[in-house]
Amino acid sequence: MNSLKNILIVRTDRIGDVVLSLPLAAILRKHFPGVRISFLVRDYTAPLIKNNKFVDEVLILSEKNGKPQIAKNVAALKNKFDACIAAFPTYPIALILFLAGIRNRIGSGYRWYSFLFNKKVFEHRKYGERHELEYNVRLLQQLGINEEVNPNNAEFGIQIDQSTNEKVERKLNSLGWNGEKKLIVVHPGSGGSAIDLPKEKMKLLVKNISNETDSVLIITGSKTEEELCNSYVVSKKVINTAGMFNLEELIALISNANILIANSTGPIHIAAALGKDVIGFYPKFAAVSPKRWGPYSSKAKIFQPIICDGECSRDKCQKLNCMNSIEIDEVFSVVKEILKRN
Repeated sequence: MNSLKNILIVRTDRIGDVVLSLPLAAILRKHFPGVRISFLVRDYTAPLIKNNKFVDEVLILSEKNGKPQIAKNVAALKNKFDACIAAFPTYPIALILFLAGIRNRIGSGYRWYSFLFNKKVFEHRKYGERHELEYNVRLLQQLGINEEVNPNNAEFGIQIDQSTNEKVERKLNSLGWNGEKKLIVVHPGSGGSAIDLPKEKMKLLVKNISNETDSVLIITGSKTEEELCNSYVVSKKVINTAGMFNLEELIALISNANILIANSTGPIHIAAALGKDVIGFYPKFAAVSPKRWGPYSSKAKIFQPIICDGECSRDKCQKLNCMNSIEIDEVFSVVKEILKRN
């Protein structure tokens, strides 16, 4: 594999998924110092790769009505890469990589279209036996790389553009944060892939932090979550910024935070990648458990239901309202501990 000159990493799903694929670039750079590394992503996740110190090029998946345009993508990739790593394989992606003539195509061996990959990895991720990031890294074994990764040595390479950071700071100043008080980012929404902490519990946590600490709380979310985020504004120390920050600016905002609090969603992985203290809420069933999808960081504190057993499932979790068993007093105690040492 020493002849490799151009390697493509492919991750065309959501924010958290892309973040958990970023360490592939750092490991490839370590083992193949002279190789050119490109990353193929969807347009809205591209800011995660921008300025990444381990990535040479960001390629945007051509889509129409949310579906990859086969011919356009093939033309963009054809005869440009010696190897590709499909961290998130779908049939259109596998077909594009095959038709692009990439010599070494690494992907799952368990899909019906796996014949399109010529270097197959046989692992069922759905059982959640290891972390998503670790599953991604194990794909590199097909290139002769056997890297042991853990929360203390994983490198994500995210870098904040200075002008973006200054823009975010100006926005925060206009909203009443001057940099003197501790900043806590709360991201209450999620993409619905897991089961969230109940809204009233999250609101109680925000209220406790607002009333009993000298901190400013920034509530983040998309424009469509403006009403949800506004429901957490329980005092003048809580600021709703739903729809105010694009992804690049959100990354810069999180880089300024002392703590990020969220359910299982993209921003929690961004915060972990930036080395921030994070507090997350996760159900126990395997498909979305923190063992598989938790923030990959030694500075993460995860809270889970206390009434679930090892046989929990999504239906059972929802029926029993398991997430409501998380004790907010315990969460708030952890918040105060983090603020003391920060």
